Amino acid sequence: MLRIGELSRRLGVSDHVLRAWESRYGLLQPVRTAGGFRLYSEADERRVRRMQAHLARGLSAAQAARAALGEDNEDSRDPDRAPAAASELYGALRRALDAFDETAAQAVLDRLVADFSLATTLREIILPYLAELGVRWEQGTASIAQEHFASNIIHGRLAGLARGWGNGHGPLAVLACPPDELHDLPLMIFGIVLNRTGWRIHFLGTSTPLDEMSRTVEASHPNLVVLAATRPGTLDPFTAQLTALARRAPLMLAGAGASPQLAAAVQATLLTGDPVTAAENVGWPLSGHPSVVPSQGI
Repeated sequence: MLRIGELSRRLGVSDHVLRAWESRYGLLQPVRTAGGFRLYSEADERRVRRMQAHLARGLSAAQAARAALGEDNEDSRDPDRAPAAASELYGALRRALDAFDETAAQAVLDRLVADFSLATTLREIILPYLAELGVRWEQGTASIAQEHFASNIIHGRLAGLARGWGNGHGPLAVLACPPDELHDLPLMIFGIVLNRTGWRIHFLGTSTPLDEMSRTVEASHPNLVVLAATRPGTLDPFTAQLTALARRAPLMLAGAGASPQLAAAVQATLLTGDPVTAAENVGWPLSGHPSVVPSQGI
């Protein structure tokens, strides 16, 4: 059983919103301790995750709550219903996206959100799928159409999870991809997880001119700037601009386009690990400078 603060932290939803969903829609069904405190169960957590999934698909809050409660009732009538294994859902997602079946793909994504934590879904399903898809595309076993279709479906779901990530009072991170970098899904995942730890996110996306990024940094005074590139050597031509950027705000470089040598040359930090782990390892900034716990490979 969880106090509302812990439930809020796990789900990335403020306690004010959780209380509103509880009072308006009956989405949460807490028990009270002898001292009058509300305690929430895993069933409450699953219902909120399902509501988040429906909100990400564009339903209104009232519609999303009704859908989540309806699914909860269906589960209670089905004694054989059990959380699917991650490997099973990975295969189902792959088959649906390869077949251009959006309905089936969205259903699998809904199930992932309901049965697993956000970090597990992103780290163990979405990121491995994107990596595999990239390899299959390079080998010619996945078509450009399949790659675009799958990327757009996943981008849409991530965009729903990212909604409102610039709000709040936490430290600010500016995230961008450098010129000619068109793959921003890993950076979006990094931003979503970083936001769940309390950071606000300004996301500039793909192929951002570095002079535009510098102007954004000068105007917003972020606590952290992250540049991510997937192709080796992408960031090398921008050594002078990166050095100037690092003087204005703490700078982190990520992806195959960054190297330890480049990071050292421009006085930036090299982010390692998958995007979920990397975001989890970025600490709360002290005196304006974030701390980073190193992890392996990115």
